[in-house]
Amino acid sequence: MSDYTQMWADLGLDSEAHDALLNVLGNAYQDVFLSQNDRPETMGYFDFVMSEVHGLRIKELMDAKAQGRKVIGTFCVFVPEELVLAADGICVGLCAGADFAADQVENLLPRNTCALIKSFFGFKLGKVCPYVEATDMVVGETTCDGKKKAYEIFREIQPNLYVMELPQMKNSQDREMLKTEYLRFKTELEKITGVTIDADRLKKGIQIVNNKRKALHRLATLRAADPAPISGRDALLINQVAFYDDPVRFTESVNKVCDELETRISNVAGVAQKGTPRILISGCPMAVPNWKLPNIIETCGAVMVGEESCIGERGQRNIVDESVTDLDGLIDAIVDRYFQIDCAVFTPNKDRIDHVESMVKEYEADGVIHYSLQFCSPYMIESHPMEQHLKAKNIPIMRIETDYSQEDTGQLKTRIETFIEMIK
Repeated sequence: MSDYTQMWADLGLDSEAHDALLNVLGNAYQDVFLSQNDRPETMGYFDFVMSEVHGLRIKELMDAKAQGRKVIGTFCVFVPEELVLAADGICVGLCAGADFAADQVENLLPRNTCALIKSFFGFKLGKVCPYVEATDMVVGETTCDGKKKAYEIFREIQPNLYVMELPQMKNSQDREMLKTEYLRFKTELEKITGVTIDADRLKKGIQIVNNKRKALHRLATLRAADPAPISGRDALLINQVAFYDDPVRFTESVNKVCDELETRISNVAGVAQKGTPRILISGCPMAVPNWKLPNIIETCGAVMVGEESCIGERGQRNIVDESVTDLDGLIDAIVDRYFQIDCAVFTPNKDRIDHVESMVKEYEADGVIHYSLQFCSPYMIESHPMEQHLKAKNIPIMRIETDYSQEDTGQLKTRIETFIEMIK
C-alpha cells in the first residue's frame, strides 16, 4: 500500500488506532484467505482491493468528492443504490464487522446491545474508519428496534445522519410506506448533490446495479457444482467487496472470476474433493472483517456453498424491472424489488424460511448453520421456526449465536466439527 498518511490525517483518523486496525486486518486476511490452496487466479483482483481498502479506494472517493460528487454511506441493503447512482453519488458500505473502542461504546449503549450496532459506534468513536469520515451523508434505517433507538444517540457523533423508515410487515399499505420513504430519500439526494433525478439517470443507475447483481447471481449459481470451484470464504469476500468497490469495475471482475470457475467446473476441478460436506449459512450479515465462522467451517473439513444473508443472496438476488420508461414507473419497480427482501425484521416471514429450503436444494447443501449475532433479537428468535421447518424436511441444521470476538473459537470449532461429522 502506498503512503496515505496525510489523507488519513485529513480525515481525522486516530493514526495509532488506525495502524493497529490495519495490522489486525492484514494478519486476519493472511490467515483466512492467502493461506488457502487452489484459489482461482482471478481472486488476485479482490486481494488487491482488500490490500487497498483503506488506501486507494479512499483516495478514489476523495478525488471524486473534489470533483463535486457526494459519498453516501449505508449500513443496510434496503438503501437503494440505484437512486444514489442516479444522483451521481457514490454508495459505500460502512465499517461494522469488528469490535472497536468497546469502553467508549458502552458509555453510550447497553453492554447487551447487538454486536453490529456496537461495531459501527466503535469505528466512529475510535476514529478508525475512513469510509464514515469520507461520507457526505450516512443513511441509517429502522430495520430493528436496536438500530432505531441507537440512531438517536449516533446522530450526536455523526451529524450528517439521515434515517430511513422501513416497514416491518408486507401488505399494500407497507409497500406504499416504502415508496414514500424512497421518494423522500430521492428528494434528499437531489438536495445534497444538486442533481435532479430523471428517468434517464435512474434507468442508468438501475442498469449498473442490475448488472452487478446478475454477476453475483452467476457466481452463486456456479457454486452449486461439486466439487466446489471456489471456497465459501472467497465467495463471501466477493460479496463483501460489492459494498465498497466501484460497481462497474466490480462487475467486470466478478464475471472474470466466473469465467475461470466455468473452466474449473468443465475440468472437474475444485477447492475441495468431490463429496466434501456442503454447508449453507443463514442469518445475520458478515461485514469485513467478520470471517470467524466461515474460516472455522472450511478448516474443519467442509465447504460453504451459499450465504442466505444481506451480504449474500438475500441482499443480491432479484433485479429491478428495466422495461418501464417513466420516472414513477421506475420508482415503483425499485420499490417492488426491495420489498421482496426477506429480512428477519418482517413479520410474518415465511418467505425467508422457504428461501433457505430452496437454497439447500439448489446448491445441494448437506446442512445449514443458522448464524445469529448475540443480542440480535430478530434472527435469534427466527432461528426457532427455521430450525423446526428444516428438521421437518430432514435438513440438518445447527444454531449458533456468537459475536465478533475470538474467545469462543475453540468451542465453535468443536461444535462445527461434530455437526460436519454428523452430516457426512
